[in-house]
Amino acid sequence: MAKTIHSMIRVLDEARSVAFYDAAFGLKIADRLDFDTFTLVYMSNAESDFEVELTINKGRTEPYALGDGYGHLAVSVSDLDAEHARIAAADLNPGKIVEFNRDGALLARFFFIADPDGYKIEVLQRHGRFK
Repeated sequence: MAKTIHSMIRVLDEARSVAFYDAAFGLKIADRLDFDTFTLVYMSNAESDFEVELTINKGRTEPYALGDGYGHLAVSVSDLDAEHARIAAADLNPGKIVEFNRDGALLARFFFIADPDGYKIEVLQRHGRFK
C-alpha cells in the first residue's frame, strides 16, 4: 500500500517561506539538500510524518505562475478559532472562518491562508473525516 510522504511546491525566497511555514503551522526544517542549481527543504512537525518540500531554483527572480490548476494543501487543527486568532495576530492574513454544512449537519469548518508565493492552504477543524 502506498503512503503519502510529501508535497512539493516551488518557492522564490527560501528564508521567507521557511519563516512563513514555521509561524503559520509550526513546521521546522527536517532536512535541507543543496545542489548546484536548486535546493530542497523538507519541513515537518511532530503532528505528522507528512512533509512539505520547498524547492528553490537558484537564480530565479520572478515569482512562479500558479496557473489555474493548483488546488491547495490542507492541514487540520484541534481548535480552529484559536489557530485563526493566532495566525491573525502573527499578521499572516487568514481568510474568514467558513462553516460548510451538508444535509443540515456540519461537514467542515475551515479558513484559507496564502503563503508568500500565493499557494493556498486550507486550515480545517478536526472533525469527521478531517482528522
